[in-house]
Amino acid sequence: MHSVFVQNLKKSYGDQKVLDGINLIVEEGEFYALMGPNGSGKSTLSSIMASVTKFDSGILEIHGKKPEQAREMIAYIPQENFSVPQLSGRENLLYFASILGIGGRDARGLVNQMLEKVGLTKDADKQFSHYSGGMKKRLELATAQFPGVRVLILDEPTTGLDPAARRDFFTLLRNIKHDQTSILLITHLGSDAESASRVGLIHKGKIIAEGTPATLRTQYAPEESITIETPTQSSDCEAILKAFSDGQKVAQLQNGYRIYSRDGGQVLPEVIKALNQAGITVNRTEVAKPTLEDVFFKLTEQPMQEVQIQ
Repeated sequence: MHSVFVQNLKKSYGDQKVLDGINLIVEEGEFYALMGPNGSGKSTLSSIMASVTKFDSGILEIHGKKPEQAREMIAYIPQENFSVPQLSGRENLLYFASILGIGGRDARGLVNQMLEKVGLTKDADKQFSHYSGGMKKRLELATAQFPGVRVLILDEPTTGLDPAARRDFFTLLRNIKHDQTSILLITHLGSDAESASRVGLIHKGKIIAEGTPATLRTQYAPEESITIETPTQSSDCEAILKAFSDGQKVAQLQNGYRIYSRDGGQVLPEVIKALNQAGITVNRTEVAKPTLEDVFFKLTEQPMQEVQIQ
């Protein structure tokens, strides 16, 4: 039996189609990432799976049950923190345990184990509002350890975390995961999606490609990416870059552009020379192996909204 089974799922708000026939299967124990920009429908899908939002038509099953019948199997961690700010970390987990009907010594013992596993034993009695962003996410990730949880849904879990806290979060996620728990990661960050065993790319309410991160890169974005940082952007600059980019595809970023070439290292000096001859200043350049953001761009000709030169 599949952990998550979605067939031809549709959801609209008025005339706006948010999900337009989603088909998705997550197997038991699988770590699956659903990656797409803001407005692609991914967060709506996650809230539907968690039985927070209703869908219009299609089939959705969690271990063979309707979402509202499988709530005890689902740990849903939305983008916004859901813990009570005035309670301590321990008190929050005890409160969640009581909702599940776990009380007394059983609850206290379980909560102690959960706190230890997420590295919050020393800070267990601090008020949640005094936790750092990383600590807040770790506490809420602890809810995935409640008995009976089979599906963990994470909606943009690393938003607002610094790189070190993000690394700690995924290390912790791997440590608490067991073979019977499926993870569905909702993200706009290719670096986060790389942690998954399989990735689905969602665009305008449809899954447009699916596979392992390596397979997606090889199949859809075999070229190296060349990032060019410029002080200003112009149609003249874009026209020059098109001549050097495979397929004449140019992604406009926050501080410049990104183009693609199978010989990035050899092409880059020619790009800089052409731009300089046109009187266009180049602040910084970078040649890199393709990322999942590059895969998305090659498929849609639209850069991820949050992609920018680092």
